[in-house]
Formats: sequence, structure tokens, C-alpha cells
Amino acid sequence: MSDTRHTFTICLHGPESTGKSSLAKQLGTHFGAEVVPEYGRIWCEQFGTNLSMADLVTIGQTHDSMTWEALGRSDRYLVVDTDPLMTAVWADMIFGKRDPWFAGWHATADYYLLLDIDLPWVDDGTRLFGADMARKRFFDLSRAELERRGVRYDVIGGKGPARFANALAAIEAAERERP
Repeated sequence: MSDTRHTFTICLHGPESTGKSSLAKQLGTHFGAEVVPEYGRIWCEQFGTNLSMADLVTIGQTHDSMTWEALGRSDRYLVVDTDPLMTAVWADMIFGKRDPWFAGWHATADYYLLLDIDLPWVDDGTRLFGADMARKRFFDLSRAELERRGVRYDVIGGKGPARFANALAAIEAAERERP
């Protein structure tokens, strides 16, 4: 995903209700970086959660476009609150399969933070998978997608300030290993 100016793209990944959006905002503020919001949430707030596969493809494509636009405005960091990899996992959770578009998408971030399910699930009207077994399955599918794609990632846990501190420490370590 990074362009020739070497913007470091950090993507928040994982099941719903794990603090991705909150952490994305904190990281954006900390790094003085633009944050690409979670387009799936924007979609569901506008159109509801009765999603079709075509809706998920549209969400993935729109999120990708938003990310490329933000990348053109960024220099050192870009924080992305989910991406089409996460939308593909949503397809797996809802339908047990995914549209071929997701397999052809390759503009992955430089680094992923996979947020653990150690926070309580909160029903905000757009979330669907609150049962413990569903959350575990969602997390496992999220991790499997990152593994399948071979991207760099770390699992981030902790509550409150500890979650942010753990994310910062992981990002710093990832940057030290950056080519």
C-alpha cells in the first residue's frame, strides 16, 4: 500500500467491538496522521446491517478508494480503520464464502494490528456477532486471513491505556524491522 514517499500504513484489523475505531483515532492523534474511517460502519449506519455479498464488495472497493485518496495526502503515517481484508472476513462470517473480488485485492497495509477480543462486546446497532463462540470464530478467521496473506501483524490486547501503549510498542518494533 505504501507509495514512493514511504508512508507507513497501519491497519486496524479484527472482530467488531474490539476498539479498532477508538485506537485508530488515538494513533492518528499520536502520529499526526490521517485516519481512514471504517467504511463498513458508515454503510451500515446509512443502509442497515442486512448486507448482501454485493454490498460487501462495494464496501471493500469504497474503502480501498478512500485509502488510496488518503495515501496521496499522507507522508509519514496513515492509519486505516479496517480494509478489504476485514470485509472479506465479514463475508466469511455472514455467508461462509466470499466474492472473487477479495482474492484479487492486493493493496495490503505495511503493518496490521489484530485487536484481541479481550474487551466486552457492546451492541451499538451495527454489530452482529456478540456471542462468545461467534467472537472467537471471528477472531480466528481474522487471524487466518492475515496469515493467509502473509502480512506483518501483531495481536494487541489490554484495556484502556494499556491497549494504546501495547499498540505503540508494537508499531515501534515493526518500524525498527521495516525494510
